[in-house]
Amino acid sequence: MKLDKETRIAIIEKASKQVGPSVFWSTIIVITSFLPVFLLTGQEGKLFSPLAWTKTFILIVDAIVAITLTPVLISFFLKGKLKADNANPINRGLERVYGPVLKWCLKWRKTTLGLNILALLIAIPMLFSLGTEFMPPLNEGSILFMPVTLPDVSNAEIKRILQVQDKIIKQTPEVKSVLGKAGRASTATDNSPISMIETIILLKPQSEWREGIKKEDIIKELDAKLQIPGVVNGWTQPIINRINMLATGIRTDVGVKVYGQNLDSISAVSERVKSALQAVPGVSDLYVDQVTGGKYLEIDINREALGRYGLTVDDVNMLVESALGGATIGNTIEGRQRFAISVRLAQEYRNSIERIQRIPLQTPSGGTIPLSAVAAIRFVDGPPMINSENAQLRGAVLFNVRDRDMGSTVKEAMAKVNAEVTGIPNGYYLEWSGQWENQVRATNTLQLIIPLVLVIIFLILYFTFKSVKEAFLNLVTIPFALIGGVFIVYFYGVNLSVAVAVGFIALFGLAIETAMVMVVYLNEAMRELADTKGNSSATITKQDIRDYVFQGAAKRLRPKIMTVSVALFGLIPVLWATGVGTDVMLPIVLPMIGGVFTSSIHILLVTPVVFEMTKEYELKKYGKLSIYDVKH
Repeated sequence: MKLDKETRIAIIEKASKQVGPSVFWSTIIVITSFLPVFLLTGQEGKLFSPLAWTKTFILIVDAIVAITLTPVLISFFLKGKLKADNANPINRGLERVYGPVLKWCLKWRKTTLGLNILALLIAIPMLFSLGTEFMPPLNEGSILFMPVTLPDVSNAEIKRILQVQDKIIKQTPEVKSVLGKAGRASTATDNSPISMIETIILLKPQSEWREGIKKEDIIKELDAKLQIPGVVNGWTQPIINRINMLATGIRTDVGVKVYGQNLDSISAVSERVKSALQAVPGVSDLYVDQVTGGKYLEIDINREALGRYGLTVDDVNMLVESALGGATIGNTIEGRQRFAISVRLAQEYRNSIERIQRIPLQTPSGGTIPLSAVAAIRFVDGPPMINSENAQLRGAVLFNVRDRDMGSTVKEAMAKVNAEVTGIPNGYYLEWSGQWENQVRATNTLQLIIPLVLVIIFLILYFTFKSVKEAFLNLVTIPFALIGGVFIVYFYGVNLSVAVAVGFIALFGLAIETAMVMVVYLNEAMRELADTKGNSSATITKQDIRDYVFQGAAKRLRPKIMTVSVALFGLIPVLWATGVGTDVMLPIVLPMIGGVFTSSIHILLVTPVVFEMTKEYELKKYGKLSIYDVKH
């Protein structure tokens, strides 16, 4: 039947008024559920705030378009002969499957609820058994090799070790190029000691790797080849290493900072911490940041001998400075650059204590004496580098976490250290830092954010329906959305992190959006029932309620399936995405994909069951049905 323009516009207006408010308010819920992500601070805040801003602005426009532009576009394009829902073969096929399943659920209500509750009870222990970490490790496509050796290593030896390591690394087929440096660069921000090597390993494209090999396998292979006596290996990535060092001062995943007033005592405590951590599974690249063991050349001037030769302390200091350190005799200008010209003794005259002792010193009487005649020259131990934080000296025990999640590794490590490292001197204490420090901060923030999200969603639902009961009926979808999210995260082997939490937060809004559409149609069915038979327990039977609940759920299947499908079709391609960045995208998307599946099953099958039970209770207690409209 072809409709005239006025009738068609009237039908569009009626349908828009019926569905528009629910679409608008469900979109507002999705927006507000994501707003608390702005409360994230630090590294995680910088990473996810662009996502939060983008999603918020897009959905604000979406909410406005849903109630303004969409009805207008429908009036332009929805013309001609209109087909019924069941004329669509896909929709007809879905109804043939959905109808019998829904009837079975309505008949066996306790079994349906029991199965859902059982799935939820299984998901809860699975959720708590998941490993935890701060952020999923982002594959940067390169490796940073950071071995350390003894602090008194010579320049020649550290150069030899660096060359040997680079040669071994370059022989690996997956390595494109390798560049290493020992000690600090010519910048004030790089305070690396000479005993620390930094080697950046650039890898070939993954298509050129050996079959079946992963980046973790390359690191394990290189680590096995680079077992050099006196050298402790450390493996990380260039970008995350710089972030860790700037944010926490720790260049590994986790570090135990040891604070105190004496470097020798700090070193002793650090060694005890290292011993306690050695047996903890998951701890790798474990070493103590050396605060003692550096070698210094001490020249102790004999003032009595100086007096006999008529010399002063300044005479000796000037000789040592010019002979060993170098004296500036002028400048050279090359273009816009100016360089000082320094002169000192050649290396063969200052490369041993014996030769330094024989450096001639001119006396006022015109003779010369060896430097050893007026000074005792010897090597002494001292700190290779002094670190301080919070006005206290600081040492550190550093380690990476491999083949295990960070949360359980650090918790077990803490328990071991607390049990074994006892009797620390007064004024000395330990502090856990590195990525763990970020994880604790993010966890504390999320413990505030997630309840806040639920409260916001509940308040919007309440003000939408003006009913606590209807708000709860929609909100109860969230725990069942968690089921699928937990299952897929568990079986994918992904650890709980800030990225996974953001995925669950986004899932809450999606689940509520679909639930609101279902509840709107169920309430519409109840209104039709009341209009047909009168809103009274005398005229309405339990079978009437069931028939109209079935009608409200089954006859409006297409919009609910479309709501779910749009979310899934947009998210599922991420599962097959490759390249830099997918490591962070996947943990966000996984909870949403799994959660949309289970929340949809709950909404399509369990929500009508709970709705029917609620209406039967209302009819029995109050003698009539309570029918709610979404706020206009």
